[in-house]
Amino acid sequence: MQPTMLGGLNFALHGAGWVEGGPTMGYEKFVLDADQAGMARAFARGVDLSENGQAIDAIIENGPGQHFLGAAHTLANFESAFYRSQVADNNSYEQWLAEGERDAARRANEVWNRTLAEYEPPPIDEAVDEELQAWVEERKSSFEDSNV
Repeated sequence: MQPTMLGGLNFALHGAGWVEGGPTMGYEKFVLDADQAGMARAFARGVDLSENGQAIDAIIENGPGQHFLGAAHTLANFESAFYRSQVADNNSYEQWLAEGERDAARRANEVWNRTLAEYEPPPIDEAVDEELQAWVEERKSSFEDSNV
C-alpha cells in the first residue's frame, strides 16, 4: 500500500514529532503523531470478515435487549479487537475531571517521560561501541560549527 493512500500517513515515515515544517520536533507531538499512525495502521488493516471478526455467534447468543459485555466472544477478543490509544481518555467527563483534567498533550508528556525513564540500551560489544563513538566524533568534527 502506498503511504499517500491514507492521505497523510506519509508523516509516519519521516515526520512524527515535526513542528514548524521540520526544523524542530516535540516529544509530545511525536507521541501524538505515533498514536495517529497506530490508528491509521489499524484502519488500513481493513474489516475482519472472518467468522470471529464478524462475531455471528455472539450476535446469535445475545438476543434483543441484551448486551455483549459478558459474552464469551467479547471476553476473548476485547483486548485485541480495537486500537487502544496511549493518549486518548475514554472515561466519562466527570471521571476525567475527577482525575485532574489531563488533556492529550499532558498524557503524551507522561508517555514520553515514562518511556525515557524505562529505556534500557540494547547490549553492544564495548569495542564496537568505542569504534562507533570515535566515528561519530570524527564526523562531527569534520563539519563547521553552524552555531557560530
